[in-house]
Amino acid sequence: MPDDVFLNKYLGRIQYPVIPKNDLVSLFRLQRQHLLSVPFENLDIHLHKPIHLNLDDFYDKIVLRKRGGFCYELNGLFNALLEEIGFKTNIISARVFQNNGEIGDEFDHLCIIVFLDNGKWLVDVGFGEFSFSPLRIEAGTHQHDSRGVFRIVTQDETNAVVQKQISASEWKSEYRFSIFPRHLSAFSARCVYQQTSPESHFTQNKLCSLPTETGRITLTDTVLKIVNGDAVVETEISDLNQFNNNLKKYFAIELPFST
Repeated sequence: MPDDVFLNKYLGRIQYPVIPKNDLVSLFRLQRQHLLSVPFENLDIHLHKPIHLNLDDFYDKIVLRKRGGFCYELNGLFNALLEEIGFKTNIISARVFQNNGEIGDEFDHLCIIVFLDNGKWLVDVGFGEFSFSPLRIEAGTHQHDSRGVFRIVTQDETNAVVQKQISASEWKSEYRFSIFPRHLSAFSARCVYQQTSPESHFTQNKLCSLPTETGRITLTDTVLKIVNGDAVVETEISDLNQFNNNLKKYFAIELPFST
């Protein structure tokens, strides 16, 4: 496809009104708009439709068909957009911390490093509830964002952990990442695992989630949860028809889920 078509259609998908520059201001705006426009979702897994690590497939699904995806798709395609704009980037591997403190395998998560004159930035539009803004890869600095306070803790020359503050004295480790550059194909085996293993949390329940300026809307097999500031409204999902209706109403997605 012509590059200008890719760029213009992608920017339209994330409601970005002008051609961005390859600078920090544009990077911040691009990440925020992507997160507000493209849901994190695993619906193809529950339709038993294989997800292949192919940028054309990502583009067709996310931009043309106005769907969402999970990290390999979302960050994989966003990285292609950043490169098209002129940013210098690497895709990198991260290992996600579980609620019990254990850490996942290599290639568990795909995220992006962007190189600018003022340093390296961690960019992520595929981790669900996360920072709206890129995070400077700088050890120990508290980075304030509308979604919380984050910091990066350096472990050695090539590995670091991104953490989110959950109280005045407590930080939650989100994932450990390596700055070593990867190729998209390196994530293939883990991508298959995430789609097929009964131990993968992506195979447990259907999920579609999108942040808003004031909160988040999340739909699963069992509940619709709408967070708006301090207000939280949860509605039980009792059948597939109700799930489908909410998927269309809140995410403008229509899929052939049936009993």
